[in-house]
Amino acid sequence: MRLFLCEKPSQAKDIAAVLGATRRGEGCLVGPNATVTWCIGHLLETAPPDAYDARYKRWALQDLPIVPGTWKMQVKPKTASQYKAVKRLLSEARELVIATDADREGEMIARELVEHCRYRGPIQRLWLSALDDASIRKALAALKPGAATFSLYHSALGRSRADWLIGMNMSRLFTLLGRQSGYQGVLPVGRVQTPTLRLVVDRDRSIADFVPVPYWAIEVGLRHAGQDFTAQWRAPADACDEQDRCLNQPLAQQAARDMQQSGQATAISVRTERIREAAPLPFDLGTLQEICSKKLGLGAQETLDIAQSLYETHKLITYPRSDCGYLPNSQHGEAAGIIAALTAADPSLQALRGHLDPARRSRAWNDAKVSAHHGIIPTAATRAFERLSGKPRAVYSLIRARYLAQFLPNHEYDRTQADFDCAGHALRAVGKCIIEAGWKRALPEALTPAKGREAAPPQALPALHKGCVCPVTAVQLKDLWTQPPKPYTEGDLIKAMKNVARLVEDPLLKQKLKETTGIGTEATRAGIIQGLLDRGYLSKNGKALSATPPAFSLIDNVPRAIADPGTTAIWEQALDMVQNGEMSLEEFVAKQAAWMSKQVERYQGLRLNLQGMPAPAGAAPWKKSRKGSGKGTTKRKSSNVSRPAQAEGTTAVRRKPATSRKPRSPR
Repeated sequence: MRLFLCEKPSQAKDIAAVLGATRRGEGCLVGPNATVTWCIGHLLETAPPDAYDARYKRWALQDLPIVPGTWKMQVKPKTASQYKAVKRLLSEARELVIATDADREGEMIARELVEHCRYRGPIQRLWLSALDDASIRKALAALKPGAATFSLYHSALGRSRADWLIGMNMSRLFTLLGRQSGYQGVLPVGRVQTPTLRLVVDRDRSIADFVPVPYWAIEVGLRHAGQDFTAQWRAPADACDEQDRCLNQPLAQQAARDMQQSGQATAISVRTERIREAAPLPFDLGTLQEICSKKLGLGAQETLDIAQSLYETHKLITYPRSDCGYLPNSQHGEAAGIIAALTAADPSLQALRGHLDPARRSRAWNDAKVSAHHGIIPTAATRAFERLSGKPRAVYSLIRARYLAQFLPNHEYDRTQADFDCAGHALRAVGKCIIEAGWKRALPEALTPAKGREAAPPQALPALHKGCVCPVTAVQLKDLWTQPPKPYTEGDLIKAMKNVARLVEDPLLKQKLKETTGIGTEATRAGIIQGLLDRGYLSKNGKALSATPPAFSLIDNVPRAIADPGTTAIWEQALDMVQNGEMSLEEFVAKQAAWMSKQVERYQGLRLNLQGMPAPAGAAPWKKSRKGSGKGTTKRKSSNVSRPAQAEGTTAVRRKPATSRKPRSPR
């Protein structure tokens, strides 16, 4: 029997239809030449501490650290029946085709079953980027040898074991230390969730600690050849901060009086240059979540759920959990068919047809930059488009627009910069004249600003030349205040997690980190943020995220290294080394265990400062501590809470200092 092992029932149904496996069996679909079965996500999970030793059911400081000698997996109770079906089919199979999602988590879902059920036959890998019939047939004709993707499994296994070591040990450690301080709640600590929380706590503190500083600007109205335009005063460098904002009020007031009295400005240089902007790359998941947060107000998990539905249910897009925006050259030949299908399915694209050139090859087509997955693009299967509405239609429109943009010309405009002298003071006017709309013709309505929030259109300057004299029509002195950093939105936080290397201040860590290093993965970041919201460590007001008092207390008490995004980013870098065969799984896990054990030893005698920490839901938070606290039993329900999941420009305003909310939490 040739067995195809899929990640979920819907995926199995699509593949089975192409293979002709239509007869229903027990936990599978059977055809003349193949049987298709499925998981329901992970059918196995890493065993809890008490599976290694019954004494670990009771949380006690003297039992830490817990480091398994031989790692155990156990069957998830909720999906035990499907596990039995898969185990039986694996025992009967003469050949296995892994058809789970084409990423490291998908690889682990299949490989952990192969190992647990002791399947020893030949293995091939079906590497799917889309679930429409044409894409499935193409992938079936190009099966990979199983060994080609095996390193993904070890990378995922390393991530899972690192999460277990940090989550189980550090959550127990700090929960027990909390009890010694009289706090009865669970204090969960995670390898990715804790540094993610730290990002928000740090941002909130910078907002709370922000002290507004006044500065001054002058806007001068000028006229030439009957056309009005605006120039900005350029204050002397010694009167400005690092962002060229004038901090000298008397100087600004004097400059405004001088220019008002002068009444004219003389052009001392005029320079025009043609700017050509290439189309933005197709979306990776993180960028899609960022744009959907900013433009559509969607949460990170909501965006992922919609994208997953567009992929799995509607077959309208390719695999969404991609960390890459580039496209393989081999797919360029499919462009004409996809473009024809897209324009035929949506009448609103007809005006775009004359500008699209399927032969155009943008910078997105680059084999050297394609990772395990390519950018998220639409498929030629567009029949489901007419059924889309609301948010799914808006998200699909964004993905489609980024793809169509690859076949439109560059966006071109002339940028003119004119510098003036007015009574001895420097002015600068900047103008923009669009020559070719190019790829911006593809932008959907979803990207246009909300009514009333439109930015001022770029001004078009008259035909200026060096030496021309322009009358001054108005002088406006603006007294402004610097603004605090903005709170994170979910999209901003996803971006910060992706680009955490840029936020790391420790010079040693920064030196080790690649600029592309992030924390979490495209597949897990939304879940991490949602978990922090669900546990009450983050709150959401509109689009803005903020840390709650428990978040400040937790971050202030856990070891700095645990909460440092740079530390986690180094671990992610090491996982990439495991995936690339540069480090063994055993070496990675041993290093994680040694580091974690050192932290447990270092912090076992710590006294936590948790005063002001609110109660966990449905519990009394504080209790007089007793000698020997930390040695009591913990109910199963509580221990589950601490278990780590398997998946992982300054705006100028009129003078009115912004008020900042001070978090009511320990510093």
